[in-house]
Amino acid sequence: MDSKNFSVLSKLRTPFRYSYNRVVLVLICICCVSFALFRFRLFPINESSLALSVAGLWSRAFWQPVTYLFMHGSTSHLFFNMLALLFFGLPVEKAIGSKEFAFLYFVTGILSGIFSALVYYVLGLHQILSGGYPQAWLYQLVGASGAIYGILLTYAVVFPRAKIFIYALIPVPAPLLVILYAAIEFFSQFLGSSNVAHCTHLAGFGFAFLYIFLRMGVNPIRVWKNAYGR
Repeated sequence: MDSKNFSVLSKLRTPFRYSYNRVVLVLICICCVSFALFRFRLFPINESSLALSVAGLWSRAFWQPVTYLFMHGSTSHLFFNMLALLFFGLPVEKAIGSKEFAFLYFVTGILSGIFSALVYYVLGLHQILSGGYPQAWLYQLVGASGAIYGILLTYAVVFPRAKIFIYALIPVPAPLLVILYAAIEFFSQFLGSSNVAHCTHLAGFGFAFLYIFLRMGVNPIRVWKNAYGR
């Protein structure tokens, strides 16, 4: 590695000073307040202008890759996202510090959203070339799922031997849970017909993997091999 590349990598991996300020709870509060404001029509701004869309991406609605993280489509969408953020986010934040956690959260969330919008743009072009209507360009992304899937992967790297109890009965090692979720999201993206943005979830895993590898200098696969290797 030449000195220039080493210098860039060294700056990229410069750590934040550790602090623990419970950023997770702040994020949960913002998401809940935002949901309540729009649900009860207490906010004067149109909700769709804060969601992330292909149209917004090309019309320079630069705030959408951030604001979509705080919007949720239903009570159950909000509840399960916030439950996952609380369960996995708090221990991760305590382990890596609040500044690093917030940086990870927004980097993975923003990049996952932009990636998904670009995917929908390409799908829209494909629909046009196939003689159809670019329906994919009308899709709108809401929710913190991309960032939360990134936090889940980080949890499995920071706590590789932790076990998650499915239905409070079945213990599943955290790395295995990540692999299972990734497989489910992959097949759901290509075989499913729901309006869930599975590509955003997969992108959350992917960008979190790159973040951990490039920013923290840790290879998640090697961590998991060391944790379970014989």
